[in-house]
Amino acid sequence: MSDPDDTVVGSDGGRRCAWGSEPAIYRDYHDTEWGFGVTDDHRLFEKVCLEGFQAGLSWLTILRKRPAFRIAFSGFDPAVVSGFDHSDEERLLGNAGIVRHRGKIRSTINNAARALELIDEQGSLAAYFWRQAEFGSPAPAPVPAKTTASTRLAEDLRRRGWTFVGPTTAYAFMQAMGLVNDHVAHCDLRAAAERSRTAAAERVL
Repeated sequence: MSDPDDTVVGSDGGRRCAWGSEPAIYRDYHDTEWGFGVTDDHRLFEKVCLEGFQAGLSWLTILRKRPAFRIAFSGFDPAVVSGFDHSDEERLLGNAGIVRHRGKIRSTINNAARALELIDEQGSLAAYFWRQAEFGSPAPAPVPAKTTASTRLAEDLRRRGWTFVGPTTAYAFMQAMGLVNDHVAHCDLRAAAERSRTAAAERVL
């Protein structure tokens, strides 16, 4: 059952953002991850990279492949990934469990080195990204694809040498990591996500 505010009531009686109801892997992601505050640098780096891999594909495709991505890219530890060489690139291109795109693989290795630079400068990726967080905004209607803040973030990352980080990719990252709260107004998870991201900001700012 759907409502005009773009929520869906599932078989369990829970009201969710319409996109987060089915299939089950989306529902679990919506209920436990999307929009909840993340301060772990490996997870932040992972999400930037996976958003880059998603370009031209669906997030469902990437989400299903995420366990294989995590193995292939050493848990998205930038200190490890930054040391990947040509043999690692060829290994990854032969891995059917991930998206085998040479440009995106090279981008991930490049971005790992850029992430280390950012950590050296800012103390952590969390410290940098959570300065971009937005609080006090009403629930979005409709949910935007990009914002002024995501455009600013993308421009700054590109200035620092990051690749595959346009404004839309940056906004999807902000939504997923809790830098904004884009659970719609009547979604049952909106309040929990807000509490989580407030706590996250308090930990790092």
